[in-house]
Amino acid sequence: MANAPFNVMIVGQAGRLQYEALLFAASLRHCSPGFAGRLFVAVPQPGPLWDKDPSIGNRDVLQALADLGAEILPFESNAFGAAYPYGNKIEALQALPEGEPFVFFDSDTLITGELSDVPFDFSRPSASLRVEGTWPKPTLYGPGYAGIWKALYDRFGLDFPSSLDLSQPDEFWKRYLYFNAGFFYGACPRAFGSRFLDYAQSVRNDPPQELAGQSLDPWLDQIVLPLVIHSFGGGRDALPAGYLDGATSCHYRLFPLLYARESDRVVEVLHEVAAPNRIKKVLKGYEPAKRMIFQGRGEKVRALFDRENLPRREQAIRNRIKSEGFWMR
Repeated sequence: MANAPFNVMIVGQAGRLQYEALLFAASLRHCSPGFAGRLFVAVPQPGPLWDKDPSIGNRDVLQALADLGAEILPFESNAFGAAYPYGNKIEALQALPEGEPFVFFDSDTLITGELSDVPFDFSRPSASLRVEGTWPKPTLYGPGYAGIWKALYDRFGLDFPSSLDLSQPDEFWKRYLYFNAGFFYGACPRAFGSRFLDYAQSVRNDPPQELAGQSLDPWLDQIVLPLVIHSFGGGRDALPAGYLDGATSCHYRLFPLLYARESDRVVEVLHEVAAPNRIKKVLKGYEPAKRMIFQGRGEKVRALFDRENLPRREQAIRNRIKSEGFWMR
C-alpha cells in the first residue's frame, strides 16, 4: 500500500493552534505540490468539557485556510476536552473519512519536502521516533521499565516480547516501544481512533497497579500510542528514516526552539510560506509570529546557538533564550 492516496489531519482551535495550522497548510502547499489527498483541520466544538469555546472564530484565519484548500473538520469532545487537550488528536480521528489512509501531524509542524514521496505502508502504522525517554520514570521500590510496559501490554492482550528492541540493554528506555505523538499514521482513522480512545480511557480511568507513582498527564497519548500501533502490526521500523522528522517534515514545537535548533532549510521554509501578504497579514495578529518572524527576534535567537554544538538538554536551550529575554510561546 506504499504511496496510496492518503489524507492529512492536524488540529486547530482558538489561540496558538489556529496560526500553527495556517503555517502547516501553507508549508504543505508550498513544499508538497504532489500531495493529492485532503487536508483536514480538525476543530473541537464547544461543549461541557470545555470552559471556553475552543473553535476557530477568527474569520481571517478561516479564510486563509480555505484559500489553501484546507477543510474544517468539526468534532465533539466526549472524553477529554480542556482537562486533557492532547486528547483532541484521539477524538478527532473519528471524524475522518472511514477506510481512507491518514497521517496525523501536530499543528506545530512544517512540511519541508514532497510528502507524496514518503514511502508510507499504511498497513504497518508507525509514529515519530524523535523522542526522549520521558515516560515512565521508574521509582526506587516500584517495577522497572519492563514491569510497567508489560502490565500495559497484558491489559490489552498484546504480545510484549515482540515489541522489544533487543539491541538495546534491559531496563534502558529505548528497548521498549515508545513514540512521540507528533505524527502517526494508519490505514483507517476510525479503527485506529476507536482503539486509541478505548486504550486511553482504560489507562486513565483504571491504571494498572504497576503504574502507581507514574504521571499520566501529559503523557497519556504517548503511553497508549505504541500499544495501538503494535496492535495493528506496526512498529518502530515501519517507516524508513530520513523523511518525517527529516527532509520532509519538522516538528518545531515553538518558534524560539525552531530558531535555536532547526536547520537553515526549516527557517527558510518558515519565512517563505509566511511571506505572502495574505498569510502575513493574518500571522501578524499572533504576537509570537509577528515578533519572531517579521520583526527579527527569531534571528537574534538563532545567533545565540551553534547548531553543530547544541546543549544536550532542551531545558538548557530554553533557559538561554529566556535569560536573553527572547522567549515566547
